[in-house]
Amino acid sequence: MSNRELTHTLPEGTRRLRADKALALAFPEYSRVALQRAFDAGHVRINDAVVTRDHTARPGDRIVFEFPEVRPAELKPVDIPLEIVFEDQHLLALNKPAGMVVHPGAGTTEDTLVHALLAHCRGSLSGIGGVERPGIVHRLDRETSGLMLVAKSDAAHRGLSSQFSERTLHKEYLALVQGVPSLLSGTIRKPIGRNQQHRHKMAVVEAESGGRDAHTDWQVVETFGRKASLIRCTIHTGRTHQIRVHLKSLGHVILGDDVYGWKPDPSLSVTPARVMLHAEHLIVTHPITGRSMDLRAPLPRDFEEVLAALRPAVVPAVKRVVKRVRKTVPSAAKKAPARKATGKTARRRG
Repeated sequence: MSNRELTHTLPEGTRRLRADKALALAFPEYSRVALQRAFDAGHVRINDAVVTRDHTARPGDRIVFEFPEVRPAELKPVDIPLEIVFEDQHLLALNKPAGMVVHPGAGTTEDTLVHALLAHCRGSLSGIGGVERPGIVHRLDRETSGLMLVAKSDAAHRGLSSQFSERTLHKEYLALVQGVPSLLSGTIRKPIGRNQQHRHKMAVVEAESGGRDAHTDWQVVETFGRKASLIRCTIHTGRTHQIRVHLKSLGHVILGDDVYGWKPDPSLSVTPARVMLHAEHLIVTHPITGRSMDLRAPLPRDFEEVLAALRPAVVPAVKRVVKRVRKTVPSAAKKAPARKATGKTARRRG
């Protein structure tokens, strides 16, 4: 059974083409994978005869093809609350909570983001690769919170994927790190690859040893004494654990990131329960309408609570500085006699 039928007639004067190439040229909005599904299911006909992909199409041939019925996903939809930032018929953007796994896998239960999306998008998915499932075009680590984009159709999936692969998006993260950098901003261009001693970790690895180009710009947003600082990171590449590895290479491990060397600091008034990293800002072009989308995800409660706990520790030190200044100013004023205003100055003031 099929659910869509489309027709195309090869114009007179065109050259002969393989049937799959003729369809790809006539319908560029569909992926080659989607068109191949139609051929494999026997849903492509030329002049009423079923043809294969390598059949030669000639000028004047009438091509009719249908897409196979979208198969339901094998996974069960699970009603899990989601914080949706934007949604239309083509895609959605959400603020993923920390602790949620994106894809089902070994050791996961029915509480992944994909399970939740199947329930949220029930009836509105046109099928990615022939299966009724959401199109995950990028990932966030389990403990990382923040913005994620999800495609609801093949066309949206291709458009978003190309922007990620061609690096035309703008992606910003907020990271809470140990210590305070000596500079207010900077750029890190260090290749990243698999850690040879610990395969579950990444590391700065030279290109000749398998490292891949990685580029992160960073800027200090707020400091908390000399113990911690909030840093905004703009990433131009999407390597696994890129921000975590790059900030560690600066000597500033993200709070809560014990995988990359974070140790609880007794002098801090708070101990984070997870990696303090949040995907906060994303600028992307809508893959169908072409409009620029400026998306932001507010900080989750646990991140805000850690910031709130760090801030009071700085205030007393500021107050002591203010008191010292107030005590110093009057004594200095007594030692320095007031200067008599000149006539010219007095006239100006009058």
